[in-house]
Amino acid sequence: MTLRDSQARVDAWISQFEEGYFHPLTNMARLSEEVGELAREINHRFGQKTKKKDEPEGDLAMEMADILFVIICMANREGIDLQEAFDRMMAKVEHRDTTRWTKKGR
Repeated sequence: MTLRDSQARVDAWISQFEEGYFHPLTNMARLSEEVGELAREINHRFGQKTKKKDEPEGDLAMEMADILFVIICMANREGIDLQEAFDRMMAKVEHRDTTRWTKKGR
């Protein structure tokens, strides 16, 4: 599934509701909440803050997917083609950072 496909799938789902997409500031708050949830799970797994004994294991993949969903909602609301934007971003780093890091031996 491409980013365009994902954007179309989210739009089809959101479009069935009268409320439509949230306001940009609401989406920004939602994104911050979701990033916080991912940060909490990463801190529990890899940081010094361990989970409480009765606290269930979180799902890193779902936390990341929640972030992606909100990003797609934000892009759709603003008419941004994430596939085109991602392709431009990759071209930028592929050119800018080509000698920045140590390449693996072949």
